[in-house]
Amino acid sequence: QLVESGGGSVQAGGSLRLSCRTTGDTLDDYTVGWFRQAPGKEREGVSCISSSDGDVVYADSVKDRFAISRDNAENTVDLQVDLLKPEDTAVYYCAAVGRGDYYGSLHYCSLLDDDYHTWGQGTQVTVSS
Repeated sequence: QLVESGGGSVQAGGSLRLSCRTTGDTLDDYTVGWFRQAPGKEREGVSCISSSDGDVVYADSVKDRFAISRDNAENTVDLQVDLLKPEDTAVYYCAAVGRGDYYGSLHYCSLLDDDYHTWGQGTQVTVSS
């Protein structure tokens, strides 16, 4: 089970810190991705971090504004979202795939949602202009 937190409503240019946590498992053993879905649009990959050597990937639309990281002490994968724009408004989901799965064993991560098998319920991010 994955649980996201940290969403909210901010003005353009603002920041939020989204967290993805799980209970019972160690997230360090999982490749974790952050995805988002805006109303009327398809879900898109935003960022991911691999389980093995911490490879990170960002979508072009968020590069230099978002930062993904692991907090092993808190057992979370966080997404720092800065310089928010109205077009960042969406429900943000985290997803995970374990090292026992092919896509979780790779040294890199992907932004394809089919590569992940466990999903959270999402957290809403709303950015006003």
